Order: sequence, then structure tokens, then C-alpha cells
Amino acid sequence: MERLLNIDRRIIFAIVAVAVTIPLLIRFDLPVLPTKEVRGIYDKIDSLPEGSHILIAFDYDPASKEELQPMAIALLHHCFRKNIKVIGMTLNPGGTGLADSAINEVGKEYNKINGEDYVFLGYKTGVELVMINMGENIYSAFPKDFYGNATADLPVLKGIQSLQDFDFVIDLASGSSIEAWIAFGKEKYNFDLGAGCTAVIGPDMYPFLQSKQIEGLMSGLKGAAEYEILINRKSTAVAGMSPQSVAHVLIVLFVIFGNAIYFISRRKK
Repeated sequence: MERLLNIDRRIIFAIVAVAVTIPLLIRFDLPVLPTKEVRGIYDKIDSLPEGSHILIAFDYDPASKEELQPMAIALLHHCFRKNIKVIGMTLNPGGTGLADSAINEVGKEYNKINGEDYVFLGYKTGVELVMINMGENIYSAFPKDFYGNATADLPVLKGIQSLQDFDFVIDLASGSSIEAWIAFGKEKYNFDLGAGCTAVIGPDMYPFLQSKQIEGLMSGLKGAAEYEILINRKSTAVAGMSPQSVAHVLIVLFVIFGNAIYFISRRKK
């Protein structure tokens, strides 16, 4: 019993490594059931007519790429399938490259043209001030796009003057930008807002769902996987659910086993 209580942690690490590696080598998909929170975003986008405008804020950096980039790619596939105009931007300097590559790569798959079907406005510092500026005049906030083109001349922005003119706004966040979009964006300029975030932030967002301040929520890799299921395109998020789920089950079993051995040893003493 003492030997079990003092098991070498390297053995546990090795078991976890094997448990994560096997699902990567032997591909199998676990069932992923979309929740109503993720459906809220999907249903909103799916209800929009062709030619609608969606603003996606890529407010994350490479540290959160594994959770949030799959969400962004799934959203872009959904938008471009429905011929919706996509306007991208970021309030996080680390998200510039991720956003630009995602929009351009998915856009090419659907033969979309930069400046006509989509545009990436780039990064702007200031967070709340940028939101307020965009709420008043988007061309004042972003006179030029990421590539230096004058935004006032871009066909993709025809009919857009401010945040109020967007049919939907989605913030993909690894920090506190969702709260800022609610306080300085939605509540001030009255537009529909959806959100995606890392799993650790997810529980803090549910009060905003209950108060209807956000239309829907994607949380962590699971949220991204659910969206992939909804658009019928299984990709990196769905593939990542198997090793993640196996590792979670194994950790729970270790916790149960450790507690059981501890209480048995106490009773014997």
C-alpha cells in the first residue's frame, strides 16, 4: 500500500503520454454533440442572407492558437459558404498573422477576392477607444486595411459606416476583450454579438449568455469541435477531442485511485 502511495511520478507521466499518443496514432472520433450555446452562433449566421456583413475580431495570440484558430477557420467556412462578407480585425498584436492567414487561406478555397468578399483591417491599439471609434465611423478607426488599401474604396465595406451596420459581430478572445465588446460595443451601439474563448474563460461568460448580451458562445477546443460538426466539416478540433478526452478520463481515474488508496491506508493504520 505504501508503495502505491509513493509511486514514481515519472510512471504517471509515462502513462499519460501513452494515453495521449495512442489516439493520435490510431484515429477514432468520439461523439461530439453541439450545445445550445454553440448553436446560438451557428443559427444566427445561418439565418443571414447572402451579402450580409460579419465582423470577426481575432483577439488572441499564438499561445491560444490551438483552441481559437479552429473556431476562426470553422466560422470562415460557414460565412464563405453562405456568401457572407467577412471583415476581420484584431485588438491583440499577436493575432495579426493568425487572422491574416486564416482569412486568406479559407477565402482561396471558395475563390473569394480580397477587398470584394473579405478584408482584414489589421491591428489597432486602444481596445475600448477603437471600439468607440468604430461605433462612430469605421473609416476613421481604420483608414487603411492590413495591406495599405484605403478602406473607403473597398467594395466589401459598401453600406458599412459603423458597428451598427454589421449584421453580426463575433469576438474570439484569449483575454478580457469580450467584456469590452459588450460594454463599449454592443451596449453602446446595439448590434448582435457572439463570442468564442479559451476553455478557462468559458465559465465566466455564461452570465452574459443568460442576460442575452451575447447570442452564443464557443468555449475551448470542444466549442470549436461542436461548430465543425454543425457545418459538417470535421477538422483539427474534432480530431483533437479524442486525445483530450482520453487524457481527461485518465486523470479522473488517477484522482479516484489516489483517494481510494489514501483512505484504505488510513483505515489500516
